[in-house]
Amino acid sequence: MRRINRTRRALLATICTALAAALIGCGTSTPHTDTGATDARDGQAPIRVAYGDAPDTYGLLHLPEGSGPHPVVVMVHGGGWLEEHDLSYFEPLSRSLVDDGVAVWSIEYRRVDGAGGWPLTLADADDATEALGTVVQDASGNTLDLDRVHLAGHSAGGHLAAWIAGRHTLPPDSPGHQPTIRPRSATIMAGVLDLSLAATDGHDVFVRNLLGGMPDEQPERYRIASPIEHLPVRLPVTALHGSADQTVDPAQSLRYVTAATAAGDPAVLRTLEGVGHGDFGNVTSSAWAAAKAVILDHVHARGAE
Repeated sequence: MRRINRTRRALLATICTALAAALIGCGTSTPHTDTGATDARDGQAPIRVAYGDAPDTYGLLHLPEGSGPHPVVVMVHGGGWLEEHDLSYFEPLSRSLVDDGVAVWSIEYRRVDGAGGWPLTLADADDATEALGTVVQDASGNTLDLDRVHLAGHSAGGHLAAWIAGRHTLPPDSPGHQPTIRPRSATIMAGVLDLSLAATDGHDVFVRNLLGGMPDEQPERYRIASPIEHLPVRLPVTALHGSADQTVDPAQSLRYVTAATAAGDPAVLRTLEGVGHGDFGNVTSSAWAAAKAVILDHVHARGAE
């Protein structure tokens, strides 16, 4: 592949960053946002819990009323894995799940153009999930049911949520190998699930920046980071994608679900007509209503209790 010279690469990065802010639906936000806003249901503010030593290795724990044990949804925000997009746009979504009696662990992670990228972004997603068994459970007052952990993510966060769902299949020495927290389901909203396809046919510069090159340059990184490479995961996965998505090709969800079902996984694709990429980040949208219903169906499914 022809290499882009330094000037053109800088220009391309500037253009793509601007497009991400416009299209991904996250908006431009200040990193390490002070999320002191109270919970819409009962006035309880989320609890900020650090799961690592770096500034971006923290999450916000939302707890419902009652003594528990509460099922937990790990929420993973999107934004092209870019430093300029943080978890703040996921806060209204997290609070809406708390209204239905679910604890939410909304995670931040180190990101591209900041301290993240390969392999730290993936390692943080793993560490944040594993922290449910330690510092997060402690912060909850031991009210979390760690046998009922579920995943939900949007866009780049959909990639990370699907990756978390399959990390137990990874080879030794991979980030996330041998997890102790085993989720029961995953709900993926407009996720990037086949990273090689995104980088080649999709010309996705965000994937290339995350993994440090094209698939032929970093084949092992693509193999470890791409959720479609780690099937079957042996848990229910529902992929939701808008037919009007101009940011992440709906083929990403279709290819993943097709491969997952062929491998024996109980995977389901839901295509939402007329829905765009950023709609999933709007708590009042029909896209989020559909995704929330799926998350709660997973949480309350027979066998999840």
